[in-house]
Amino acid sequence: MSELPSIASTVFLNPARQRSQPYGAQRAQILRAAALAQAEQAITAWPGYRVTPLHALPQLAGALGVAAIHYKDEGSRFGLGSFKALGGAYAVARLLCRELGPRLGRSLGSADLLLPQVRQACAGITVSCATDGNHGRSVAWGAQLFGCRCVIYIHATVSEGRKQAIARYGAQVVRTAGNYDEAVRQADRDARANGWFVISDTSYPGYMDVPRDVMQGYQLMVAEAVRQLDQWPTHVFVQAGVGGFAAAVCAYFWERDAARRPFFGVVEPSAADCLMQSARNGRVTAVTGELDTLMAGLACGEVSLLAWDILAQGADAFCSVDDQAAVATMRLLAHPLGADPAIVAGESAVAGLAAAIGVLRDPAARAALALDASSRLLFFGSEADTDPALYQQLVGASADDIRQGAAA
Repeated sequence: MSELPSIASTVFLNPARQRSQPYGAQRAQILRAAALAQAEQAITAWPGYRVTPLHALPQLAGALGVAAIHYKDEGSRFGLGSFKALGGAYAVARLLCRELGPRLGRSLGSADLLLPQVRQACAGITVSCATDGNHGRSVAWGAQLFGCRCVIYIHATVSEGRKQAIARYGAQVVRTAGNYDEAVRQADRDARANGWFVISDTSYPGYMDVPRDVMQGYQLMVAEAVRQLDQWPTHVFVQAGVGGFAAAVCAYFWERDAARRPFFGVVEPSAADCLMQSARNGRVTAVTGELDTLMAGLACGEVSLLAWDILAQGADAFCSVDDQAAVATMRLLAHPLGADPAIVAGESAVAGLAAAIGVLRDPAARAALALDASSRLLFFGSEADTDPALYQQLVGASADDIRQGAAA
């Protein structure tokens, strides 16, 4: 049985937040319920689709003095180990339908991409992206599923385990110098030179359609969680890199019921807090340097513009945590309190929960975020042990050991 870790989290209440403002037509151009229905129809028809589990953690909730804690565990998603399977692969499918439809003289849906004639046409298309690991794995898996070529760019500090996990799906993997944002620029330059199509999860001027598709795919995870819950959460804390994942979650609740949407906290590594700095400055702000953090999937220094359109006013607070907090939370989930289930959570999966633990154990922060004994908290565990060797090093046991112990 674990003890509650001592965690420090930095909290910045968003002065621009709009609790009472309707979702609005402008935001609906980014993410909307009708497009989610289309994404759900496509993704749920893919081989291997399963609803991922939502774990209740009553012992942890009691120890932290709240009514309920639920953790949506994305570790089993399509066998890829993370929620990213929903976004990158869906964006690949949408891109292929847009490109091949005119060539074949008919409108195409995602299911058509599995037909032999269409797969043959897919072979002439190359998709590409930069990644910290999980998004690239999803793009590579989608490319393999639909039969197109794939080139993935990883930056200098991405682990060899994550590189191999991407290559396993048939992608060519290119390691670049510098950080994630420099890998994004390299992927864009090479795609332009070679006539490839970039499937990026970050948006920038002139590049919006594909990141919008990625975010729309992510929303299926939120829809599943809401159906699994008996009541809406009062608070949601979501980890963020460029912000697309957090924005997808925020937008889902905001669009459906602006009046009772949960208090929404965005959580980043303290070494890569571009969203918090943007909120502090009232404008999109990049964070430069090595962005050195164990939370590799969140090591992003530049904000996605589409995400910022939602989070600038949709986020109630921005939080940051350090690597020590992430590791402590990984261990807490692996060795839980009391009868709570053991959960395998990767280093980029736990920032939201880590920040909430820090806030709940700080009376002033707890009051500022309106957390009390009636609060119901929802978290999205965005990955499992996507780097098994690193996971074992950090937690002190392998993922298989944790799962077998839970099953015993």
